[in-house]
Amino acid sequence: MRKSLQFILIGSAALIGLTISPTIAAAQDLELRVGPGGLGVYERDRDPDRYDRYDRRRPRGCDPDDALDIARSEGFRRAQIVRMSSRTIVVQGMTRRGPERMTFANRRGCPEI
Repeated sequence: MRKSLQFILIGSAALIGLTISPTIAAAQDLELRVGPGGLGVYERDRDPDRYDRYDRRRPRGCDPDDALDIARSEGFRRAQIVRMSSRTIVVQGMTRRGPERMTFANRRGCPEI
């Protein structure tokens, strides 16, 4: 009975040791920093402030939500996108003077035309 209990304990300790060792190795990529923003955990290989390459997930042109936000900040109510092409985005809405349109270039930053 005692021998079988020893084998079970040794086996469970070996199993726990095998599962803990990869997590210890993975923790070496993390870095703990204390700064003006407080305490933070950062990955050493990936710094979010560093811009290495182009992020292909973001669209290259003007984001339609950004165009709507700009139009709303200019005083448009019930702003909606009327037309969207490869070159322009047209937003229509109501202002104090009545219906208005704004045209944005379909480029990064949504410059107004």
